[in-house]
Amino acid sequence: LFKFDQFKRLIEDFCSTADFLIIYIEEAHASDGWAFKNNVNIRTHQTLQDRLQAARLLLDRAPPCPVVVDTMRNQSSQFYAALPERLFVLQEGRILYKGKPGPWNYHPEEVRAVLEKLHS
Repeated sequence: LFKFDQFKRLIEDFCSTADFLIIYIEEAHASDGWAFKNNVNIRTHQTLQDRLQAARLLLDRAPPCPVVVDTMRNQSSQFYAALPERLFVLQEGRILYKGKPGPWNYHPEEVRAVLEKLHS
């Protein structure tokens, strides 16, 4: 999973001024696909039930915001070009910040800077 501790701190610091949401999308490194060693064992989702079951692993980490699951047509993933992971800041339906694809370009501190600017 992504830099979860930094993300949790963002939520703690800005929960009074921003709403946070995690969209669980298709698995980027499924164990029956392009898998990493020492990664969680999640197979490619064949059904929505598979995706919901995989999302429960994320819920086990107790994220301090709602978690929703993308459709099996991967509508959110495709609309936001989110695979494998990506951060966004939206305001009134407009994208104010679109992070680069993670995990290497996943930078919660950039989201922090945007939220601090909006909050000031």
